[in-house]
Amino acid sequence: MLMPTTRPGVMTDDVHWKAAVPIRMLRFLMVAATTVLLVGCAVLRPHSPPPQKLEPLVQIPGMPDVRAWGDEFSPVFQKDALVAREQEKQSGLFEKQPIVNVLAISGGGGDGAFGAGLLCGWSTSGTRPSFKLVTGVSTGALTAPFAFLGPAYDEKLKQAYTTITGRDIFMMRSLLAILLRPDSIGLNDPLAKLTAEIVDEKMLADVAAEHLKGRRLYISTTALDAQRPVVWNMGAIAASGQPNALSLFRDIMVASAAIPVAFPPVFLKVEADGRRFDEMHVDGGVMNQVFLYGSMLNPQEFRENSNDGKPLREASVYIIRNSQLRPDWQDVNPRLHSIGPRAVSSLIRAQGFGDLFRIFTTARRDQLDFNLAFIPDSLDTNREDEFDNRVMNLLFNAGYDLAKQGYPWRKVPPGYFPVKIRENKNIP
Repeated sequence: MLMPTTRPGVMTDDVHWKAAVPIRMLRFLMVAATTVLLVGCAVLRPHSPPPQKLEPLVQIPGMPDVRAWGDEFSPVFQKDALVAREQEKQSGLFEKQPIVNVLAISGGGGDGAFGAGLLCGWSTSGTRPSFKLVTGVSTGALTAPFAFLGPAYDEKLKQAYTTITGRDIFMMRSLLAILLRPDSIGLNDPLAKLTAEIVDEKMLADVAAEHLKGRRLYISTTALDAQRPVVWNMGAIAASGQPNALSLFRDIMVASAAIPVAFPPVFLKVEADGRRFDEMHVDGGVMNQVFLYGSMLNPQEFRENSNDGKPLREASVYIIRNSQLRPDWQDVNPRLHSIGPRAVSSLIRAQGFGDLFRIFTTARRDQLDFNLAFIPDSLDTNREDEFDNRVMNLLFNAGYDLAKQGYPWRKVPPGYFPVKIRENKNIP
């Protein structure tokens, strides 16, 4: 859920610890976790994950084509890409949109307010495109349906990121509650309630309508037992007509932001080989801070090719990285409670950069124009409460103003320096 913007005393990046809220939670974490490890009489939730040998067969009951493993080629999603192209032709989008635009939104906790502001400002500028594909992770998963549905949902998007506080996201549990059920130190009940208020029947119907026009909305979670990313075709869920479509849609959004340890995991009912299981899902950022379509799809199916193999339509990918790019220097206290969080946040920060390079490489391979937006390094985002309403409004306004004026999209990932070819080939 998080992207690197380290604040004093706060674990950051997409490790999603900072997304929880108060600083006291982090101070409490080490003591609580150690205590839990020493308790042998805790009441554990029954859990029956799909065995590894059945992973290729796992699906949602009644919705066999709505999910795929995000780290391998998916025949199901490939077939759906062909269907999407035909839907585009029937709806007229193929002719109306000569450029295929793809949007990928990263995690970032409260920093997601920047991406929300950027989208709203982009609408005001009059240059925001309609996206063929929108992907989201963690806070990006919460933003993605709004981005997918376009400017008509901008006001709701603004409200979601400028009026909330930590109390709307996270609830601390008592030490006794943690000892009795040691799966998290907090509850995501407030986030689930907020998600239920945002994702109503109308939004579900609107997502389904856009899906049937040939557009796609993907959200990623992490199947913790399998240690693999799962990508969900949210439009297919919305258009499924199943009675549990709305509740599943909401559960996936909450699962994508289920910060491990801070939030309890979300258990989704799945089936494989005629047997029922419950699959444990946590924050999508555990595997990827931001994602495109990776190895799941042959991207050529999103845009027809001419006889010579060249795409008939141009394609652009836009990445909103809800983070600053610069490293954040800190005088780290040489104690376990400081070294651990700092080391983990540094690892996650590096992973986030790797994700950008992976998308950049994919974009070059598939002839997509690469565009990257991020929080300006000059912006002071220091706060103790991750969902400090003042800072979130500051971030929203910064993103809005930059996009309204015409955002200067970065064409390469941070740290990429193309090497010029030497004219003298004899020079080693």
